[in-house]
Amino acid sequence: MGLITAYETTKGRRYRVRYRKRDLTEAQKRGFTTMREAQLYLSTVTVSKSTGEYIDPASSRVPVRMFADSWLRSKQPPMSKPSYYKTLEQAWKNHVAPVWAEREIASIRRSEVQDWVSELATRKSRTVVIRSLGILAGMLDVAIDDRRLVNNPARRVRNLPRHGPGKRRVYLTHDQVATLAACSAYPTLVLTLAYCGLRWGEATGLRVRSVNRLRRRFVIEENAVMISYEIQVGTPKSHEKRSVPYPERLAPMVEQACAGKGPEGLLFGDGINHMRNSGEKGWFANAVRRAQAVDPSIPRVTPHDLRHTAASLAISSGANVKAVQRMLGHASAAMTLDTYADLFDDDLDAVAARLNDAMPLIALPSGPQTRYARPR
Repeated sequence: MGLITAYETTKGRRYRVRYRKRDLTEAQKRGFTTMREAQLYLSTVTVSKSTGEYIDPASSRVPVRMFADSWLRSKQPPMSKPSYYKTLEQAWKNHVAPVWAEREIASIRRSEVQDWVSELATRKSRTVVIRSLGILAGMLDVAIDDRRLVNNPARRVRNLPRHGPGKRRVYLTHDQVATLAACSAYPTLVLTLAYCGLRWGEATGLRVRSVNRLRRRFVIEENAVMISYEIQVGTPKSHEKRSVPYPERLAPMVEQACAGKGPEGLLFGDGINHMRNSGEKGWFANAVRRAQAVDPSIPRVTPHDLRHTAASLAISSGANVKAVQRMLGHASAAMTLDTYADLFDDDLDAVAARLNDAMPLIALPSGPQTRYARPR
């Protein structure tokens, strides 16, 4: 099994454990204060070698940064969306690396990770905290796969920050959408966002060949996302192509947007360059300010708020959750319900109204204990 020997120190007798690793090289661990502790350690090593779970302590004396490049490469496009990969890079650089990059993986304790998460939550959003913890845990998972670590101290961390109230969603009415479109330099794009629920990158990535004018459908197969001031074109967020109908009243405007452009021409803008939304000084913000001058009830909105508006208008028109999910390109109907649960509250009132209409009118006998009962 191994050998246990005693030696003397200034603080008294200590015990050293010598044993052979799986490659038959000798290893030792010293500093045990009692023979029992040394025997227990040797027994643990012996069992772990027999079950194939033995980890060489020397292999665990490496810093976390040793696994950073490998883990980040595994997340590079096309494995992840370029925009998502950028957030991972930034989280590693800004939040994870300053604390953990130089730490030996064997020295990290779960209590330390918990303290780090708790402190980070006082400064950053829940999303940033969860993402940063996931990066650390993912890199330590690589160490486990390389047989350098037995357990991952960044897994099963408790007391994570809870979901906050979140940003209040803004929903425009039909009249408000019409006013905003009339005040915009690109009314067709505004109406497309508000009535089709496309993401900004999906709308600005539409090409003439993506328009089925016979069936009045947009085929969503590209997504133009700005990353580090450059527009990168990839697949939609869900990686799946989908078909979204547009209203008949929008058809003449879409026809006009297609005029004079080849199949590969971009539907919106000059047909060559992807449109950009340049924040507070851009065309959309200016359109909102002009619309507010006409109708002060119009709230401050962003292009993404028009996606929420599309969901609201569709649900209020009677669309079911599955239809809204397909229009928005959500991964599941559950995601649509979670995102727009407040909009489906009105459906409960409608259900109650329909049940009321179907309920037969029955005269109940008087008295405090009477109950409704269908006659036999």
